[in-house]
Amino acid sequence: MQSGSGHWRSGASHRAEAAPVCRLGLIGSGIQASKSPSLHESEAAAQGIGCVYELIDLDRLGGDIGQLPDLLADAERRGFTGLNITHPCKQAVIPLLHEVAPQAEAIGAVNTIHFHAGRRIGYNTDAWGFAESFRQGMQGASVACVAQVGAGGAGAATGFALLELGARELRVFDADLDRARALARRLAARFIDRHVRACERIEEAIEGADGIVNATPMGMEKHPGSAVPPAALHPHLWVADIVYFPLETQLLKDARAAGCRTLDGGGMAVYQAVRAFEIFTGRVADAARMRRHFDGMAAGGPDAGAGR
Repeated sequence: MQSGSGHWRSGASHRAEAAPVCRLGLIGSGIQASKSPSLHESEAAAQGIGCVYELIDLDRLGGDIGQLPDLLADAERRGFTGLNITHPCKQAVIPLLHEVAPQAEAIGAVNTIHFHAGRRIGYNTDAWGFAESFRQGMQGASVACVAQVGAGGAGAATGFALLELGARELRVFDADLDRARALARRLAARFIDRHVRACERIEEAIEGADGIVNATPMGMEKHPGSAVPPAALHPHLWVADIVYFPLETQLLKDARAAGCRTLDGGGMAVYQAVRAFEIFTGRVADAARMRRHFDGMAAGGPDAGAGR
């Protein structure tokens, strides 16, 4: 598959060109700053596994989610072990799979595909990734009532994770009200003892909440700005962002200025990759090592230029 800029490539793929055992990729839009290639390639190298990880950027290809069938078929033909899937493809990819793991089916979004025995098997590692990041970075924070902005594929995973973390009330706001209502219905059916509802206005979702989760792409380099009005922030709120490139999003800047406790998207990026690596390779990933590698890239270390 060719694009105007040539064959798909990741910035780190030149490091493992000799007979790779594991060929991986990320499909999404605007993903050139992704850290996934370096995260997976470095952990594979540490475990003695050859690995090449490619970025399959819809923007670079000049396409959209309509290309997914061809992209998956091409990855299979080229002998890929699996793929990560990100915005805007996490829900659209599901009908193209042979099998979906129970949790991913409950969430309604897939971010990891394993090609195995001629079958495409979908998983969701985002929910565990967000939950693990929250457990480590937001210890003691109340989740009695949480406002979530975003009801797409990432929002489906974070909403599921928040309810598994013990949230009693989850308020979902999305620019597409129908999408927010659909997610609220799905989560309410799964967590029947919780109160999950869609909100027509973001201020309605935030009023009286303990914390806010941004599960939209707002804050990414391709989608600058913040999904939350600064005037809605106050010191009694905690604020978590799933965006990690850049780590310092406008939302987190505004939240810190308002005195909020904050959590960036780095932890979710690492821990979802930990689970995905284990699915791809069948090996236990060293989560601490992957976190150190990510932190080194975020601090401008030798791999900072590598891309999820």
